[in-house]
Amino acid sequence: MSEPNEFPLSEAPKSQRKGLLSISMVLFSFTFFTGTMFAGGKLGVAFPLVDMLWIATIGNLLLALYAASLGLIAARSGLNSVLMGRFCFGESGSKLSDFLLGFAELGWYAWGTATLAISLVKLLDLPAGFTTPLMVLFGLGFSLTALVGYKGLDMLSRVSVPLMFILLVVSMWIATRDAGGWSGLTSITPTNTMSWSAAITMVFGTFASGATQATNWTRLSRSGKIAVAASLISFLGGNGLMIVSGAWCAIVYQQADIVAVMMLQGLSVAAVIMLCLNLWTIQGPTIYNVSAAACHLLRTERRRTLTLVGAAAGILLAIGGMYEMLIPFLVLLGSIIPPIGGVIMADYWFRYRGHYPVIQHATLPRFNLSGLAAYAIGAGLAWASPWIAPLVGIAASAALYILFTLLTGRAPAAASRETL
Repeated sequence: MSEPNEFPLSEAPKSQRKGLLSISMVLFSFTFFTGTMFAGGKLGVAFPLVDMLWIATIGNLLLALYAASLGLIAARSGLNSVLMGRFCFGESGSKLSDFLLGFAELGWYAWGTATLAISLVKLLDLPAGFTTPLMVLFGLGFSLTALVGYKGLDMLSRVSVPLMFILLVVSMWIATRDAGGWSGLTSITPTNTMSWSAAITMVFGTFASGATQATNWTRLSRSGKIAVAASLISFLGGNGLMIVSGAWCAIVYQQADIVAVMMLQGLSVAAVIMLCLNLWTIQGPTIYNVSAAACHLLRTERRRTLTLVGAAAGILLAIGGMYEMLIPFLVLLGSIIPPIGGVIMADYWFRYRGHYPVIQHATLPRFNLSGLAAYAIGAGLAWASPWIAPLVGIAASAALYILFTLLTGRAPAAASRETL
């Protein structure tokens, strides 16, 4: 059977573009992620309700604006982030972004696979020996929707997203009732502490890699306005709801684990259903992202083959203990992924003046040293910064790219207006 051509090495043509509902539903399923709820739970045990809501709003607004900025470029150019990397990092230099983005998504895939297997063993009181076979089963099963491609992700999201939304609202309602209403919620004193800067970094960082990779779908938007609207709606609504729902319930029960919260609420069966639906909706797009990055890294269009290879690698990482590595993994991603977006945005708007040439016709250097140096320094500054690491990385890498481009005498180049 031939593989569906989802244009892993070229622009997405106008004939394949989608509307606002379709793009938004896929992005919603992408942002409905259990890991984000766990992050929200950490906010809930560290901040009172009103402060938590402000932190969630600021963090998700910054994340949504970042995703929308890349989404606009993706829709205008028809390219995803790994293809944009050819322009700002060079033909061979772009393999850096391929590897980093693929690594980030592969780590998430391994964590999600391990989380579902370990959680089900606990929830259903199964023997510990079931854990590894379940990791293998889920690791392969999650890849099925990604094998179908965009159509499979779209169909799954139209079922799972409404069900997940209903379940989260019910859980929040029960928590509010148990707390004694709004007055009870606002009177609860948190048991842990965290700085605002660290909290906003966590909100942004939990999905920084996802926002960078969302161009795999926003490039299929019929217009830039649709890409921007879908990004804002999905990241503010989807990611925001996951953060707030996790934090809201954690405030009441002072328990950051959303599965444990639902068990306390008498929703054990619902918790199992939630885990399966939630992780299935995120794991499909995640392994799709891995295959997209791998296609560009290897310069091949065999996306379905690489999807299976990626799933196998994710299973091995899950078995190897990825479940225990979530926090250091998030800290790492918050530093090394956003600077890629910063360089891409500076390259597109400053050097190419908002118009990439058609990628098949473009003459590009093997290595764009300005882009590679700007990324490396920006990522280093983000890692060392005590402030909001993703914002530091984006701003520093973008500013440095512009500076290096000017210093090397590579004047801004208005690209050929040959577009799709």
